[in-house]
Amino acid sequence: MRQDQMHANTTIQRITHHRFTKPLAGLLLSLSASAAGALELEPFSASYAADMKNIPVNGEAIHSLQPNPDGSWKLSFSASMFVAKLTEQSTLRVADDRIQPIDYHYERRGLGRGKEIIQHFDWPQAQVNGTYKGEAFSLPAEPGLLDKTTYQLALQADLAAGKTDMTYRVVDGDEVEEYEFRVVGEERVTTKAGQFDAVEVERVREPDARRETTLWFAKDWNYLLVRLSQIETDGQHYQIMLKEATVNGQTVTGIPVSHK
Repeated sequence: MRQDQMHANTTIQRITHHRFTKPLAGLLLSLSASAAGALELEPFSASYAADMKNIPVNGEAIHSLQPNPDGSWKLSFSASMFVAKLTEQSTLRVADDRIQPIDYHYERRGLGRGKEIIQHFDWPQAQVNGTYKGEAFSLPAEPGLLDKTTYQLALQADLAAGKTDMTYRVVDGDEVEEYEFRVVGEERVTTKAGQFDAVEVERVREPDARRETTLWFAKDWNYLLVRLSQIETDGQHYQIMLKEATVNGQTVTGIPVSHK
């Protein structure tokens, strides 16, 4: 089966903290799922370039999924911008055709005070235990519950299955939140890896919300994320674009860009 998938000064630090690392980490993703609907993961590695409009800052991020010897998977993310560094990692498995998180670890360094989140999903005891801002917490592990990276895999699988409205229950920090998305159309997206016919998806927020998040997923490469655009409440705009990727050892290539 072919799987064809972020200061120099205080102001930049503050902007990057709120508008680059958290949403970028929360939205970069990759998965492969079969057309028949059975959930199948394949190893991948994807790199992205990020830029912020009106601010001379550029960054990059790497996202990967690799199998573990025990049959589980490691989903890793890292983003950097000058002295800032963010890492995010989940251990997960597929159970009953559903993505099931096991452990989640988030760490940010170089942006003023650091931040760390640890979550452990104890499915036999139906509990999520962890630490957030230095405080221990415990939550019930309801069926289908995801963390802030594994929901991304579920989103891609649902897109591959033809769904147009998706809702996920996600452990965000020390509480459970609902993440909603909907398909709004299709568009050809140009990246350094070529052009991709992509499905455009938006994060559904409250009617008066000023934050906007839009994502584009390549239809011919099992809905690999190829572009993300975010507008913050103060109007700041940034985007990420795919630079290069491999899925199961195969290089992701788009339609060549013609230069007239």
